[in-house]
Amino acid sequence: QVQLVESGGGLVQAGGSLRLSCAASGRTFSSYAMGWFRQAPGKERELAAAINWTGGRTYYADSVKGRFTISRDNAKNTVFLQMNSLKPEDTAVYYCAASISTIVVVNLRMYNYWGQGTQVTVSS
Repeated sequence: QVQLVESGGGLVQAGGSLRLSCAASGRTFSSYAMGWFRQAPGKERELAAAINWTGGRTYYADSVKGRFTISRDNAKNTVFLQMNSLKPEDTAVYYCAASISTIVVVNLRMYNYWGQGTQVTVSS
């Protein structure tokens, strides 16, 4: 079992930055692939970024590529999402998720554990 708790969301102006953190419980955090998803009102949940168990491989949705960076610190059981050059269309609830996999996972249905989400609002 893995419990995930996100933090770092908030209100920011367009062009600004936020850093999301996801703290995981359990001693096997390093065995999980991790992902950051987001869901805007009236839209489906979508993958923003994902990372493999070592942190050596990452994936980014086209909409965030070049602006967001996913990273992890296995010693601290934490995964991060650095978000720069934020746009109003980035406004969403952001969810951290863990997949019982060592490779990068892009399919939402392959994720086994989810956090409660943190709101990110970008004003124009």
